[in-house]
Amino acid sequence: MGTIPDLNELTTKLENTLLSYHSLEEKEWTLAKKWKDITAWRKPSTEFNGYLFKVQGLVMEKTQRIVDFIRPGPCRLEWDSLVTSLDIVETLDENCCVARYVTAGQLLNIISPREFVDLSYTTKYQNGLLSCGVSLPYKQQYPSCVHGFNHPCGWFCVPVDESQSLLTGYIQTDLRGLIPQTAVDTAMASSLGNFIVELRAALKK
Repeated sequence: MGTIPDLNELTTKLENTLLSYHSLEEKEWTLAKKWKDITAWRKPSTEFNGYLFKVQGLVMEKTQRIVDFIRPGPCRLEWDSLVTSLDIVETLDENCCVARYVTAGQLLNIISPREFVDLSYTTKYQNGLLSCGVSLPYKQQYPSCVHGFNHPCGWFCVPVDESQSLLTGYIQTDLRGLIPQTAVDTAMASSLGNFIVELRAALKK
């Protein structure tokens, strides 16, 4: 892979992009799906011909431990059912790495497995943390997988009190391939809610 040129410029731009999403007014979002205590919204993405999804829910755990479970590493592979393989391609510093991962098929494999290589970056946000990422150009390693692309994505995690944190995610994934847009929208909204449900369960163990 080699060291990424202009890493500071890339991470600064990524962080500022996520901050801009986080500052969007409520009226700009359309409800995508609601569970009992998790809500997902969407709006047209400015990055590609698809949607930017937002999901939010409370998690009963301290902020640092939540983010340690979310960012790339062996721990993520243990609990996230959507990720079938994950490798750290390059560690750039303690808060920044390049990860290659493969996602499972979805909707009875209407959406087949996807391969991604993302820059992952974690930084402070207010009294919590922001863990964000974006896909990088790379040579495909798994020919059996469609090469997907994550436009700027991220998770804001801030403490509500000593025992719980508010987790807010922004995801805009170009799954590519010949998939009906309705299938993509259904899969994205459902997988985001399931992500928080699985994360909560893993943190309780």
